[in-house]
Parts: sequence; C-alpha cells; structure tokens
Amino acid sequence: MNMSDGHKQSSTPTCGPIRSKIRGRRTAPAPTVSWQPCGTTFPTTALLCSKCEGLDAEQLARRSVPPSTMSLLGLLRHLVEVERDWRTWITPDRPVPKLYGTRGADFNDAVADQGMIDAAHTDLTREQAATDALIAEHPNLSERLGTNDIAVRDLLVHRIEEYARHCGHADLLRECVDGRVGQ
Repeated sequence: MNMSDGHKQSSTPTCGPIRSKIRGRRTAPAPTVSWQPCGTTFPTTALLCSKCEGLDAEQLARRSVPPSTMSLLGLLRHLVEVERDWRTWITPDRPVPKLYGTRGADFNDAVADQGMIDAAHTDLTREQAATDALIAEHPNLSERLGTNDIAVRDLLVHRIEEYARHCGHADLLRECVDGRVGQ
C-alpha cells in the first residue's frame, strides 16, 4: 500500500510495535519485589521468583499437594527445560538436550539443596536470554519456524501463557507451604 509520503508500507507484519510492547513489558520495572534471584526483569519471572521469597530450601522443594511432584523449585527447573524446548522448536536441526536429565527430572529430582536452588535461578536467567536471542533473529511475527511450522507470534504468546499458568500454580503451592496467598 502506498503511503502519502511516497514510502511503501509492507504487507508483511513485522515485530515492530507488538515486539516492542512485549519486550517493553519485559524490560519495564518489575513490580516491587525485594528478592529477584532469577536476575531478570521479565515481570512474570519476577512474580514467580517473588512467590519463592522468604522460603528456605526445604520449603522450596516441598511437594505440598500430594500426589503431585510439583514444588516451587520444580517449577523453576521446569521453566528452564521449557525455555530449552522452545529453542528446539525454532531450530529442530539443532536440538537442545534436557539439562536436568530424563523427562520429569525437573520436578522429581528437585531436592532441598541451596546449591540446586541457586543453580535453578542461574539456569533460568541464562536459558531465557538464549531463547530471547534466538527469537530476536526472527523479526517477522508471521514467520513460520521449525518442523511444527509455528509462527513467531504464536511462540511469544505461548511463552507468556506458560509463565502465567505456572505463576498460578506457584500461588497454590505457596499457600500450601506457609499460608501466603497470591497477589
């Protein structure tokens, strides 16, 4: 379509305004949280980390809703694996192996160990940055990627949904651990 100033407007949507809004939210100041060990300002990650605030290693690893193996530490480790999986969706010819071992190890092997907790926070920060960098190589939101032919836009929306879903899980887990209710 021709614009009045003589420039042509692309008929192919690009990340421009949408990506800047998503990225803007990601880099905007997070809600006031005194503890952000994940090293990120992505609000949903900061929110997830805030749900871990003030808990010791045993409480973070506690499976507070039997028979589920889900714990707050397990959620952090799970999101590390999810970030790695998204990169495999984008580049199936360069699969990213599981970091924590076999399927389910992110939850099943989460134990009350401060070293494991610190590693999970470090791993999540690193894996999010790696996924962000790979997505940034694809500025066209309609571009289809990988063998599943997923649009960049759909991948970004799925990431937001995944973190939002797990923040809800974290609310329930935290309430079972010490009675603190969600925000």
